[in-house]
Amino acid sequence: MFITFALYKNKMKQYTAFALLALLYACNGGKNDDDALTVVNDPVFTPAPQLNYNILNVYPHDTGAYTQGLQLHNGKMYEGTGDFANSSLRITDYKTGKVEKKHQMGSDKIFGEGITIFNGKIYQLTWESNIVYVYDLKNIDKPIKIFTWPYDGWGITNNGTELIISDGTANIYFVNAEDFTVKRRISVNVDGVMQNAINELEFAEGFIFANVYESNFILKIDPATGKVAGMLDLPADLIEKHAPGFTPKPQDEVLNGIAYDSTSKKFFITGKRWPKLFEVTIQ
Repeated sequence: MFITFALYKNKMKQYTAFALLALLYACNGGKNDDDALTVVNDPVFTPAPQLNYNILNVYPHDTGAYTQGLQLHNGKMYEGTGDFANSSLRITDYKTGKVEKKHQMGSDKIFGEGITIFNGKIYQLTWESNIVYVYDLKNIDKPIKIFTWPYDGWGITNNGTELIISDGTANIYFVNAEDFTVKRRISVNVDGVMQNAINELEFAEGFIFANVYESNFILKIDPATGKVAGMLDLPADLIEKHAPGFTPKPQDEVLNGIAYDSTSKKFFITGKRWPKLFEVTIQ
């Protein structure tokens, strides 16, 4: 049986439909409502292999951070946060959770989104305002450049030569960092079935790792084809187990935030306003 979920995306005020359980089960077809993806009579559907993980350490995380982007650089955690006027760009000591530097960049019209560090600069997306802020890595107090981006800003990472951006659909764009022109685009798919709600991104080990908004899934994506090469299904009660008394608000304090340490080969994951940051291995 092919099973779909239609999840309400609070941030966009609309429904997004995507086939999460298609990652686990083969399809034989069927019809669903207009908000659901459907695969009809596909006997060769190949589900993405499940990835395994191991929690190595659990660190404090600022519950004031509505996490949109996360990147480890030179031992410090850089984080972009959202929620309009509370949106910020910050540098933290990830082991203690202490915020060492914060630039409050949001407003009643500007909603901060993903960040990435590329060639000595920090690129920060915004949600619906079509603005990208660029900061000098040595000074996050104010942007040095602003680009216009024609789509919603969601997640951003880079592969060392170009920026990689998501817009909340199945699309991922490869972008020239100098003028923000789109070089190419892929569509995230599980054996041809489009996967929407692609959110925060991290490029690691030759693949794009992505949060799926309002879910506990992290996808491992082939950057050449968009095909999902693996899926990490985290426990629904992950944060509650490690932060007794914390009950995340549905459609709000969800899993979001992936960083990678290329030296230790460890990943860091957290969620919006979560009190914990997890250091994990993913196989």
